[in-house]
Amino acid sequence: MSPRVSKLVAFALCALGPVVASARAHAPKRAKLDLGQLTREEFNFRAQEKFLPLFWRTDANSNKAIDADELAVLWGPQKAKRSDYVDAKGAFTPAFFDAYRTLLVPADDGTLAAKEKDRRALVRLELRGGRPTLVETDLSSASAEERAIAGHVFAAAVQLEKIFAKQLGTDAFAAQLPANDMASRSMFHRNQSPKCKTPQLEKNDACSALSSVPKQLSGLYPADLQTDPKFCDQMAAMPNAKALMDHFSVVQKDGAGLKAVPYQVAYAIEMTEIAKELDAAAAAITSAGEAPFKAYLAAAAAAFRSNDWEPANDAWVKMSGSSSKWYLRIGPDEVYYEPCAWKAGFAVSFARINPDSKMWQDKLAPVKREMENALAKLAGPPYVARDVKFKLPDFIDMVLNAGDARTSHGATIGQSLPNWGPVADRGGRTVAMTNLYTDSDSREILKKQMSSLFCGGTDLRATTDPKPATMSTVLHEAAHNLGPSHDYAVNGKKDSVVFGGPLASTLEELKAQTSALYFSEWLVEKKLLTAEEAEQAHVRDVAWAFGHISRGMYESDGKPKNYSHLASIQLGTLWKAGALVWKADKASNGTDQGCFDIDFAKWKPTIVALATRVLKVKGRGDKADAEAMKAAFVDANDEWARLKGVITERWLRAPKATFVYSVR
Repeated sequence: MSPRVSKLVAFALCALGPVVASARAHAPKRAKLDLGQLTREEFNFRAQEKFLPLFWRTDANSNKAIDADELAVLWGPQKAKRSDYVDAKGAFTPAFFDAYRTLLVPADDGTLAAKEKDRRALVRLELRGGRPTLVETDLSSASAEERAIAGHVFAAAVQLEKIFAKQLGTDAFAAQLPANDMASRSMFHRNQSPKCKTPQLEKNDACSALSSVPKQLSGLYPADLQTDPKFCDQMAAMPNAKALMDHFSVVQKDGAGLKAVPYQVAYAIEMTEIAKELDAAAAAITSAGEAPFKAYLAAAAAAFRSNDWEPANDAWVKMSGSSSKWYLRIGPDEVYYEPCAWKAGFAVSFARINPDSKMWQDKLAPVKREMENALAKLAGPPYVARDVKFKLPDFIDMVLNAGDARTSHGATIGQSLPNWGPVADRGGRTVAMTNLYTDSDSREILKKQMSSLFCGGTDLRATTDPKPATMSTVLHEAAHNLGPSHDYAVNGKKDSVVFGGPLASTLEELKAQTSALYFSEWLVEKKLLTAEEAEQAHVRDVAWAFGHISRGMYESDGKPKNYSHLASIQLGTLWKAGALVWKADKASNGTDQGCFDIDFAKWKPTIVALATRVLKVKGRGDKADAEAMKAAFVDANDEWARLKGVITERWLRAPKATFVYSVR
């Protein structure tokens, strides 16, 4: 550029300077946004519908407007960070204000075809059936080591969800989601499926995240095999059935036959990436106090490469609540999600140890052998009491659930793992999740639900305090390790062979929960629990069963809901024996006509009789009686079925909790 041209440009810029400055001065200022236009509840529902990773935690200052310190930013596929929405000074960023404006815009389906308009309306209705419920962990003041661990576990969880989508058979659907339909994208992520999952809509075939409603097939078995509803039985009768039923493999075509392909081959890419993240998390640990956790991370990484999970199980059990501040379970475990109930689903449960574990450990540790003897006596021959060596539950505060552990509604509140193998035989490890359903919103909703179904006398014993529910969870999970369990065999046949996978799963959960009801009274006799504490637990256990009954007995594809079945068998038995009485009186809320009262004098003998029946079914392999319980209390069209309808209608007035996770 010549000196003359340069001077001309400089002159022009100088000349324009006042004009630009004047334009800026007179530019219309962006109107200040009123952040009180949405209630907290509506903000959270709309954020879910718009698929925004935002949650209004609480209106701490009661000003009815969201403030920056009240915002939680959620974990999810958006990969959002808090700094995207709140700056270093603690003020909202422009991105937050843009997001808030998005929330104010109502859905506009006006230009869509009628069928598509109806579908999207159903999707929004489905989303409203799940109430976003926050699980938040504050690591803002944690050490660099702790933040690094969490970062690598979260990265591993992203890869693990890819595996679980393949197991479910939903991985291919993601690319078919409408690009501009954020509600459908949100529903697909929440449900890990294009199908609706709320009890009100799960059987509505038109309710789908996709415009064309696909038939969802398991990704664990060949698609053409699944056209026969009895394909699981067919595989179980094949010469290589043992290999096909292996928990850690995928079944694929092999010429005219079938073969089992181990997980580390079927999911090689994702499992390799997860192993790398777990190795990196282990490498981040430098503090001597976390040596057991470091060892588990290394062992889990090796398992993702080899598909040999026993060394990882062994290291996981050694990582008890007394030896680490962290809880992590990552790998394949439960089988309930798939049609044959054989293949272990990949899951992540990441948590911090809650120090309150010690109270229950101190209370139950001295009597666990007596607990085994008590159940063995009820079961009778051929079952013989074992030398039980399980550790009593650690209490954990959840940080993140992913994969099979991240459900569309609710969450696991107790778990005893592993399910199979030498470590399971030695007792495994049991945990109780203590920070779920403890938020003020969940407790207020539970109070209303119980008052709509309980008569006044029983509702007086009802409490939303988490302690009775925690006790029941502890006893339920401990009972998984007592009496005839997963690996117990009758005439050389394990329960999945004797009863079939789905019924075996129901029976194991029925055994654990009925034993928990039995042990609450047993602990009163041992003077380890007061009668008042036991009665409060009984009321909460009935309320817990109400919740599962309200979900319905079967999935839309006919797959049994194990917990719903056990809840219906338990309460149906109590009702038939007169321990749970339906009265014509008004419910405790003063509005609903008809209510349930618990006759505590009849409770104990009824539960002893039910526990005896269930344990004998498990101990003897009595499939006929198992099916008789199911026929009487799950499938019969009688007065109990009518009462289940009442329970469902009243309980489902409130949307179900959909847990969302945030780490600061």
